[in-house]
Amino acid sequence: MKEMTRRNFLKVAGAGATVAGLGLVGCSGGDSGSTDDGGSADDGGSEGGSVEGLTVAFIPKVTGNAFFESANTGAQSYAEGWGFTVDYQGSSTASVADQVSVINQAVANGADAICISTVDANGVSEALQSATDAGVVVTTWDSDANPSDRTLMVSQGTPEVLAQMLIDMSIDGLKQRGVDPENDEITYVWHYSQATVTDQNSWQVAAEAIIDEKYPNWNNVHENYYSNQDAEQAITVGEAILDAYPDIDLIICNDSTALPGQCQAAENRGYTQDTITITGFASPQSIRDYCANGTIYNWGLWDCAVQGAMGCYVAAYLAAGNTVKVGDTISIPEIGDVTVEENASIAEGVETADENNGVVILPERLVFTSENMDDYDF
Repeated sequence: MKEMTRRNFLKVAGAGATVAGLGLVGCSGGDSGSTDDGGSADDGGSEGGSVEGLTVAFIPKVTGNAFFESANTGAQSYAEGWGFTVDYQGSSTASVADQVSVINQAVANGADAICISTVDANGVSEALQSATDAGVVVTTWDSDANPSDRTLMVSQGTPEVLAQMLIDMSIDGLKQRGVDPENDEITYVWHYSQATVTDQNSWQVAAEAIIDEKYPNWNNVHENYYSNQDAEQAITVGEAILDAYPDIDLIICNDSTALPGQCQAAENRGYTQDTITITGFASPQSIRDYCANGTIYNWGLWDCAVQGAMGCYVAAYLAAGNTVKVGDTISIPEIGDVTVEENASIAEGVETADENNGVVILPERLVFTSENMDDYDF
């Protein structure tokens, strides 16, 4: 599992896979900075104990989703080598009440740390504060909590980077079917999970700013559509979009449940990549058949296995008594060196505490097409 997205990566990159953002630090196959006892060397922080023997409660937005299940598989695989336990706890329903219950149960079970992708930052705030008060370290990944309610966040990228990625994929898909995205009138909508999900909402807001500035010929024809990370609802919402706007040019699904649902809705209504452009974020294998069918031209993601593992590692690292501040380097065995950045790197204007607070950004993002989708097994 540790090789799931790195397998043949150099070959894929040479064949046309698009990598947006920084270099491949987070995908190093070596053990840069690792120590023999499962801890890691850092640059500027205070060294505490080993991560070995600790327990991290790994909480997704929702279970049963390919993205989160793949992240758990990766986290479990890495944690086995690191010597600590990842306890994957979640609900099949993406609801605040269910996440609060899971957080409380993790604390009651004696977890040393929690690593969570939040459904609603404000909705789980009190529960995360209670966990911290009980001595449980809180980290986040994928979808952030309020920065004051956690220590470190492992982010897939800044809103601006991920927004630009969504726009670039949209442009490529439009051009693929002979549409001129710079001069033709482009009608589009957004379809994703919930307005309260911090990550997806921030990407949509940042993308709208790019569209406003660079593509005045694009027309958002409806307020955002939401399908609450429910697979069946994603299909019915997708069909509703197509029924309401049968000639729409572009649907952007920055959510790993909405995208396959929208593709299925397109197939149900007889659309192909030659008659509509659909793009967004999802695991390669969850979209593979739709791409093979000619329904979608491209879509993107990042190595969710590495991201989930990183979130769990930094949780265990801080729970072991290590401390970090902005600018420090954490060397994660088998993954590589990562740098702690300010919270403002992903949330404008948000302050960062002097110690054990900040953001670690996943360096790599990928675009999938029919040419490279089979090189990834998640």
